[in-house]
Amino acid sequence: MSSLWRYLLAGLGLAALLVCILAVVYLTAPRSSQPAGPDIARTKATNNGLFVASFAPERGVVRVGELESWLLTLKTKAGVPVEGAAIAISGGMPRHSHGLPTSPQATDYLGNGRYRIEGVKFTMNGWWQLHFAISATAGSDTVLFNVVL
Repeated sequence: MSSLWRYLLAGLGLAALLVCILAVVYLTAPRSSQPAGPDIARTKATNNGLFVASFAPERGVVRVGELESWLLTLKTKAGVPVEGAAIAISGGMPRHSHGLPTSPQATDYLGNGRYRIEGVKFTMNGWWQLHFAISATAGSDTVLFNVVL
């Protein structure tokens, strides 16, 4: 009977040692540098660094299910407004694998590098992406904005 107790105590000791080792590994493991969700910055450099783009709803708030106008502001790296840009817009919901329900268009140049983007409609809550292809005197570049509702 005493040898049974020795095996039981040895097993419990090994189990406790294993738990301690796993705790140390978990607590000292490097943390991922990836953000918890999509980048929702409203101002960012374009992919090739030609422009700095800002994107915001014209009314200041986003409403699901409504056609909205947004403002895309384009400036050079030096902060000079970009005038006369040609802008193509696409996007959708990456987790649902579908595109936008509308075809947003750059309709007006408002001065100071600001362009009105009309026809933006988010039909449900979730993670949306809007991709802008920009052509201007400085060259062509792209930028992607994430919108989480």
